[in-house]
Amino acid sequence: MNIALWIIAGLIAVAFGVGGAVQVKLPKMRYRAIGASQHWVDDFTAGHIKAIGITKMVGAAGLIIPPLLGVAAVLSPIAACGLALVMAGAATTRFRRNEWRYMAGDTAFIVILAFLAWGRLGFAPFSA
Repeated sequence: MNIALWIIAGLIAVAFGVGGAVQVKLPKMRYRAIGASQHWVDDFTAGHIKAIGITKMVGAAGLIIPPLLGVAAVLSPIAACGLALVMAGAATTRFRRNEWRYMAGDTAFIVILAFLAWGRLGFAPFSA
């Protein structure tokens, strides 16, 4: 189970790290033009979008770096919970905009992140 949780954490960290970096790097309208699922940016300022991107990058780092260094490994499941909250906000925005198809993907991320947090907090915590 430990290996599965590491793989999930690694994949999620890459996804959120790259996604957050793209949000921080690109201007608002260029980010919106990436794909059909990015119309949510119309509801936010450029500063909000960059703040969300930074939050995603910090959460991605929190999933991997503390347990790898062996310092405060409890930050990993806390980071998973934080990213789940970010995705809950994303799902709320999708709900408000009636983007049901995209909301399903946000919900899948919430479930995966909740599983990761549960696994690291109780089922298979990092060993010392």
